[in-house]
Amino acid sequence: MSTTSEYYLSRANENRRDAESATLDNVRDRCRRSEAAWREMADRVERGEVMRDTLAAEKAGRIGVPA
Repeated sequence: MSTTSEYYLSRANENRRDAESATLDNVRDRCRRSEAAWREMADRVERGEVMRDTLAAEKAGRIGVPA
């Protein structure tokens, strides 16, 4: 299974739908907590991708070069 942010967001959306359809409070709460956790994981992956791309660009000399 892929660990891309799209995968994590897909799982978050699945949990959101489950929470919306849940009739029991504890199930709804669990689904909402799970949704929040999946969204946090997606955010971490996205931040990591940005950081990796920024560092690669700096190493390649495309940004951060003194004028």
